[in-house]
Amino acid sequence: MLDSDLALLYGVSTKRLNEQVKRNRARFPGDFMFQLTAAEFAGLRSQIVTSNARGGRRTPPYAFTEQGVAMLSSVLHSQRAIQVNIEIMRAFVRLRHVLASHKELARKLDALEQKYDVQFRAVFDAIRALMAEDARPKRRIGFGLGTQP
Repeated sequence: MLDSDLALLYGVSTKRLNEQVKRNRARFPGDFMFQLTAAEFAGLRSQIVTSNARGGRRTPPYAFTEQGVAMLSSVLHSQRAIQVNIEIMRAFVRLRHVLASHKELARKLDALEQKYDVQFRAVFDAIRALMAEDARPKRRIGFGLGTQP
């Protein structure tokens, strides 16, 4: 998003937003924010029909990634920026709870697998024992001709 759009969103002037970015430059690495080139700015200006005379913008705008948008909420002091920052913090807390609940669920699943593995082992052992009994010679029952074992 462009600095002017974000300034409007956060309820500050573009000038104020850019001042805060310059004062907090370490918080905005290249993957958070970059400035448009002169060619990009010229193309943008022709698209939005900005005045070339007095007024209008004379320097290329800054463009912010989603991380830069979030970082802006921590350096600006408007009510909107404060609310956005609070919501970002709440989102991180919710995410941490979700991840923790998934860890708990995974732990319970592991415990169930171990429990059922033990039960199934007992079933398989019983089947093997029954199969081993079948291997022994059986006594014949009844009145048969011939000898009995």
